[in-house]
Amino acid sequence: METLDTAPDEDFLRLDDQICFSLHAATRAFNGVYREALKDLGITYPQYLVMLVLWEHGELPVKGIGERVRLDSGTLSPLLKRLEAAGYVERRRSPEDERSVTVRPTAEGTALREKARGVPRRIAAATGLELGELRDLRERLDALAVRLGGVDPDDLNTCR
Repeated sequence: METLDTAPDEDFLRLDDQICFSLHAATRAFNGVYREALKDLGITYPQYLVMLVLWEHGELPVKGIGERVRLDSGTLSPLLKRLEAAGYVERRRSPEDERSVTVRPTAEGTALREKARGVPRRIAAATGLELGELRDLRERLDALAVRLGGVDPDDLNTCR
C-alpha cells in the first residue's frame, strides 16, 4: 500500500492531485452559487456570513464576529461599514472601552433573515449531495481546518 513516505515525488507534483486545488475549485464553484443565491438579498457571501453570526448571537463585539467568520479586522471593518450603510447593522463603541465596537442587526437586518431563509436549502440542493453526506463533508473539512491550523510552520520545512 502506497503511503506519504513511499509515493514518488512526481505523484505530488500534478495539479489534479493537489487537494488544495480541489478545495480551491470547490470554493470558486460555491462562491458562484452563493453569488447567485444572494443576489436578490443585495449582500455578498462574506456579508452573509456576518449576518448569519449576528442572527444567531445578536449583538457581538467586532472581534467576536471576526473569530467566528475567520476574518481579520482589516477585512471585517469595511464589510461592516457597508452593512451599516445598507441599514442592516448598527455599530456602537463600548462606553466602558472606547476601543471596543459592538455590532447588532437592525430591524431591517433582522427582516433580511426571513428573505435569506431559503438560501441554505438552495445551496445544499445545488451540491447534489444528501444531507448526511453534506454533514460528513462539513465535519471532515472542519477537522482538516483544525489540523492545518495547528501545523507548526517549522514542521513544513522538515518534509522530504
